[in-house]
Amino acid sequence: VQLQASGGGLVQAGGSLRLSCAASGRAFSGYVMGWFRLAPGKEREFVAVVSRSGGSTYYVDSVKGRFTISRDNAKNTVYLQMNSLKPEDTAVYYCAAGLKTWGTQVNEYDYWGQGTQVTVSS
Repeated sequence: VQLQASGGGLVQAGGSLRLSCAASGRAFSGYVMGWFRLAPGKEREFVAVVSRSGGSTYYVDSVKGRFTISRDNAKNTVYLQMNSLKPEDTAVYYCAAGLKTWGTQVNEYDYWGQGTQVTVSS
């Protein structure tokens, strides 16, 4: 599967962005989908994951209550709605697809998108 992330940009603190990740190929609903981010000087960090059906989600503590992950299997797309953005959310955001039941680690995902830059100004 090939993944194409979009929707990043520059936003002021407190603002919102919605990231999208479009998947090509078949059987999108067979993948667990996750979002990760990479900030300068840091390791790639798990942000959120959604189950194959979309019925289950999980977030890193720092984004709980602010970010929402969702998916539309009919459109082969996963989303990350980001509200109340903070400067510390600045990073390149990557979507990923995994064949395992669940995953919060980088090595649990099989396919990665190219990343989209999110910059939050104070």
